[in-house]
Amino acid sequence: MSPWQAVLVFVAGIAAGTINTVVGSGTLITFPVLLGVGLPPVTANVSNTLGLSPGSLVGAWGYRRELVGQRERAIQLGTASMLGGIGGAVLLLTLPSSAFKAIVPVLITLALALVIFGPRLTAAMTSGRHKPSATVTPLLWTVTLGAGVYGGYFGAAQGVLLMGFLGLLLDEPLQRQNALKNILAGLVNGVAAVVFVFTAHMDWAAAGLIAAGSVLGGLLGARVGRRLPPNALRAVIVAVGVAAIVKLVA
Repeated sequence: MSPWQAVLVFVAGIAAGTINTVVGSGTLITFPVLLGVGLPPVTANVSNTLGLSPGSLVGAWGYRRELVGQRERAIQLGTASMLGGIGGAVLLLTLPSSAFKAIVPVLITLALALVIFGPRLTAAMTSGRHKPSATVTPLLWTVTLGAGVYGGYFGAAQGVLLMGFLGLLLDEPLQRQNALKNILAGLVNGVAAVVFVFTAHMDWAAAGLIAAGSVLGGLLGARVGRRLPPNALRAVIVAVGVAAIVKLVA
């Protein structure tokens, strides 16, 4: 990796850490960059997962005021996230790399659809007869588990997916849901990263650069990220995601 490529990966880590804290989908920034500097898809994915883990946790710390009173809920849903993250990581390591190359463009397309249409879908569903609950229901625990499996396998838009589920099923203000989302996404990335460290080929330079950047981005996202226009963020994410699809297909 050249010095300029290292700078690019570091800056991508900052952007991803910020976006993950505020919205989710930071992987749609870092993953294409790692592909662009020459990493194979699976190596890029596992290195990216490790690198983004500290940023998610720093972002959660930045939202610590919104986490007050959510300890039991975080433990219950965190269990589902950790189990799902381990399951997704095992799937990534078990399935052939050719399957990952074939599946990832579909997952990125799904992630982009969630980024674009997720808020409208959540608003439409919550405006009906369904009433969210203040407690962790079996349905919320199960969909959190599924989001963990998705995040452990390939984390793009995991945060958007979680926010959609929390918005639909949990009776809490948006900022408290976002704080909880950061905890859950951080746990998924963390347990998946532990699995990858011991079982997969890791590009430590790339992971370290993304980790350093994502920590700064997590702090930035928690402080000023809430002021960023959501539509502008979504436009950047969609543009980078489309570039990733083109890169993988080509």
